[in-house]
Amino acid sequence: MKITDLLKKNGIALNPNVKTKEEAINKLVDLMDATGRLSDKEGYKKAVLDRESLSTTGIGDNIAIPHAKTSAVKEAGLSSMILTDGIDYDSLDGEPAKLFFMIAAPEGENNLHLDVLARLSMMLMDPSFKEQLVNAKSVDEFLKLIDDKENEKLEAETAKEEAQNSESKGYRVLAVTACPTGIAHTFMAAEALENKAKDMGISIKVETNGSGGAKNILTDEEIANAECIIVAADKKVEMARFEGKKVIQTKVANGIHKTEELLNRATSGDAPIYHHEGGNDSESTVSDEKESIGRQIYKHLMNGVSHMLPFVIGGGILIALAFLLDNYSIDPANFGKNTPIAALIKTIGETAFGFMLPVLAGYIAMSIADRPGLAVGFVGGMLANLGTTYASAFDSTIPVVSGGFLGALFAGFLSGYLVLGLKKIFDKLPQAFDGLKPTLLYPFFGIGLIGLIMIFVNPFFGGVNTVITNFLNSMGGTSRVLLGIIVAGMMAIDMGGPFNKAAYVFGTASLASGNFEVMAAVMAGGMVPPLSIALASTFFKNKFTNRERQSALTNYIMGLSFITEGAIPFAAADPLRVIPSCVVGSATAGALTMLFGCNLRAPHGGIFVLPVIGNPFGFLAAVVIGSVVGMVMLAILKKKVSE
Repeated sequence: MKITDLLKKNGIALNPNVKTKEEAINKLVDLMDATGRLSDKEGYKKAVLDRESLSTTGIGDNIAIPHAKTSAVKEAGLSSMILTDGIDYDSLDGEPAKLFFMIAAPEGENNLHLDVLARLSMMLMDPSFKEQLVNAKSVDEFLKLIDDKENEKLEAETAKEEAQNSESKGYRVLAVTACPTGIAHTFMAAEALENKAKDMGISIKVETNGSGGAKNILTDEEIANAECIIVAADKKVEMARFEGKKVIQTKVANGIHKTEELLNRATSGDAPIYHHEGGNDSESTVSDEKESIGRQIYKHLMNGVSHMLPFVIGGGILIALAFLLDNYSIDPANFGKNTPIAALIKTIGETAFGFMLPVLAGYIAMSIADRPGLAVGFVGGMLANLGTTYASAFDSTIPVVSGGFLGALFAGFLSGYLVLGLKKIFDKLPQAFDGLKPTLLYPFFGIGLIGLIMIFVNPFFGGVNTVITNFLNSMGGTSRVLLGIIVAGMMAIDMGGPFNKAAYVFGTASLASGNFEVMAAVMAGGMVPPLSIALASTFFKNKFTNRERQSALTNYIMGLSFITEGAIPFAAADPLRVIPSCVVGSATAGALTMLFGCNLRAPHGGIFVLPVIGNPFGFLAAVVIGSVVGMVMLAILKKKVSE
């Protein structure tokens, strides 16, 4: 079977009217359906979107390969599309996608088509071939280019097999590649590693763990003779066989984009020795570069924060809306619930907002200990939120103070590691108790222990929370402005990275403590970077290429919507000029929101929540001034470009 057997003329489109990622997927699904390969068009589209939610299939280098393996496919097939000008597809390298291949793989035993799809993935790693496809003038030319390249590839594969059969000295480096679906990224990483190793004069063999099973499997003799093994995988692979060998564990994307770095490290001798932890080989999970403790903590924290945000955002906006609709003069002490409509909206908002800390703790615990940690973390987070102590548990008249955000963080991490400890203890029980562990033993002992611990430590976290709240509320004009400069500037340092997330988490934590000025500074700081870039590309066109100017137009929408990540491609391309400009602009906006006394109860929404911001005109002025400052710095620092 060849690629042209899977790709029909009516499944190819050259430069259709497609402007967004959603439109691109819809068009490719329509083309696939036109080839008659689908039994359930909507079912297949859902499977494609589900795969996209795991990680983008925009692999970089202007290529996107959306795919799905599902019962909604009658027969394996391809659809393809060329967009010469490219579109934003959330690609790994931030570049626009121009060349699209959508893969439809049926469920079942016949996996012959997977070899063909693997060959296509490898062919696309050739830059000149990719450019020829993008510039094809007709569907016939497009198909001929693929057919010629495939014939060339088949000849190369035959020669490679003959060389491997005659190989007697083994390989200097071995590699294993695997991605969750095992259709595209697996084979592209293998091709990239093999090509770069050839350029560097390094002998290499790559095992691919694709949907059709492992291919080119590493032998015991090859493993024994190799200097190092590179495992570029986003799913579990067999690791016990590498016991005692030097192993580099990384993401499959790094196998595509960081091949030289990986090969240099593999041959330098500084890779760590791998020691298998025991148990079933198939359960050995590949970690990303032997994650440091700090990285693990950050990952667990972000899991909690990402699940918490919908409750905070929805609840915060509703609470702010209730204040906007209420009449303060009726009863200042009951502001927000003086009128029936305001009371209803505020009650709903407070209910959603009340889930903030339990959800944060629950999903931190789940990230650490998987599903058994969820219930334990929820209970720990709720107890931190309530501030329950030993004394208040026996006497409801005793006042309590919520442990707040810090208490919930502690509860989440403690719950996760507590459940991990319980798992190790209960592993010693007979196998007959396995069914009782998740339904009885983990919840009973986990919730009981976290409850006893939290009501003991709650007074401490309640005291810390009180001190922080009082400190923020007592800050004078100068110190508040300085705080606004810091948190807003942090939003622009890495635009979605750890600094940005730290500032955002601090802003949401301040909301939980009743301090709403910090969140206003944080959101203003996050809106400025994309707006500064958009303004600079509009008024200083000679500082940007035509493609950059077109791309920058979307930053107006992203900036107004509080999506800082719109600035990332520009920052990545010119960090020494773009990042300082954005940081100064954001810091200016943050200082001004504090100076103007702006406050914000909703941690997202950008310009769309302007009516519920305290001093909305001051906030708008701060964002505009900060964006102009960033624009002017960009205009000064960036050099003129020639097309």
